[in-house]
Amino acid sequence: MSDGPPAGASAPLAADTLWGLVARRAEATPDAAMLVGEDDRVLSFAGYRDACLRAAAGLAARGVGVDTPVTWSLPTSIEAIVLEGALARLGARQNPVIPIYREREFGFIARQTRARLLIVPPAFRRFDYGAMARALAADIAGLEALVVDGALPEGDPGSLPAEPAAPAAPAATDAASAPVRWVFYTSGTTADPKGAKHTDLTLMVHARGMADRLAVGPASRVALAFPFTHIGGSTWLCSALSHGCALLPIAVFEPSTSIPHLARHGCTHAGSGTAFHQAYLAAQRRQPGVPLFPDVVCFPGGAAAKPPELHYEMKRELGGVGIVSGYGLTECPIIAMNATTDPDEKLAHTEGRATPEGARIKVVRADGSIARAGEEGELRLSGPQLCKGYVDGALDAEAFDDEGFFRSGDLGFVDAEGFVTITGRLKDVIIRKGENIPAKEVEDLLYTHPRVKDVAVVGLPDAALGERCCAVVVDEDASAPLGFDEMVAFLRERRLMVQKIPEQLEHVAELPRNPSGKVLKNELRRRYAEPPRGGARANSE
Repeated sequence: MSDGPPAGASAPLAADTLWGLVARRAEATPDAAMLVGEDDRVLSFAGYRDACLRAAAGLAARGVGVDTPVTWSLPTSIEAIVLEGALARLGARQNPVIPIYREREFGFIARQTRARLLIVPPAFRRFDYGAMARALAADIAGLEALVVDGALPEGDPGSLPAEPAAPAAPAATDAASAPVRWVFYTSGTTADPKGAKHTDLTLMVHARGMADRLAVGPASRVALAFPFTHIGGSTWLCSALSHGCALLPIAVFEPSTSIPHLARHGCTHAGSGTAFHQAYLAAQRRQPGVPLFPDVVCFPGGAAAKPPELHYEMKRELGGVGIVSGYGLTECPIIAMNATTDPDEKLAHTEGRATPEGARIKVVRADGSIARAGEEGELRLSGPQLCKGYVDGALDAEAFDDEGFFRSGDLGFVDAEGFVTITGRLKDVIIRKGENIPAKEVEDLLYTHPRVKDVAVVGLPDAALGERCCAVVVDEDASAPLGFDEMVAFLRERRLMVQKIPEQLEHVAELPRNPSGKVLKNELRRRYAEPPRGGARANSE
């Protein structure tokens, strides 16, 4: 269970700033491929550095410099990754925004961060971002809209000001003296989104830990099939720069075209979450005997909960070591990660061990005491990747405990070997007649039913029970759906407590998910909130 680089790989690079890492990698492996676009365009590490410098000069001409707040949202593409590097060269305080947000969220974020520039595409996935950006710029004092239709603005790199100063000789993992250069917003549902403040060092340290555990090296080709503006995009940028791997960005994941693109370019790390893994598995089953990804090492995961059985299916049918997942939040990214060398039991059921370089996880019982190994509680997180609080500092007191650990809101435990298992969310526990029902426990069991392709379990308001348990299933064959009595019998056979067996079964063509792959359970709760006229059954206790 080594935390070092994969056998035969060169040692990862480190630097005090992200731009310093760009420069070091361009010097170390200038001609190696860094980015391969969906149009098969290839950008080397030296080419990436040069493209960033040209874009930085173009942005500097628009007044962007050290600490200039810039909010931006572009599809996952070479241009988006170049933009991030260009803003890093200028020392701007950049705020990548996930594309599911709309005018209300963009307006809130731009006002809270006091953004001077809002960079968006003209349109993406049938939404007019350009019109939105211009309307916000007209309404918010000091905000300028920049609509990027393909190419980024460019200028003469020779006109650039001096590089921003690095932190005053920080230790490699000490982010205390590093300036805040990043703000990532969590995707709020009913409340306003919350902006977590990060530094170059908080991003680079967790990216190194993740890449080491995933056996990333110069020969690796990594699928970047989720929104690059998610914090995971910056994680993979840092990993590519530190470990010398290539990224395969995909703007919109469409299995019929995206999977052949990944296969054509020798994808070795096919991420990045359950929804993507299920798509790969379905594609492989359409061509049995012909490996979908002949060079695959593993299937990185962690953006959404994984059914344990999915790991075994992926390993058996697609090859590699199966799913290698990790755990983290926008506020504290990748604080735990499995390794490609871990045993199947750990890969299937856990999110790995705390990453090296100082990550710490404590498990706290409901009464505030520290849980023993294997005992469930709230996971609280600390380490060099922990954010520097929120843009709205009033949120910090509730978010951090007295020791400075972040209150994750996630339930789980750490076993005697240090492996983390997520059992649910504090808010994803169904309370039925005062009894706590962890949704994930029921989901993991139902996923093993041969008729079930995907499943989510949610709590719905119920006058008699407080909450009733509802299973929402995607069937393997819509013409032969899972029946209610069949579901009950299946769960009883697996000795699930009768109180935990769902009272309601619903069928959908696919589960609603956000771009990172997480199931939108609030949408399911709204959809099925009204008591059904048929299909709901009472458990006999």
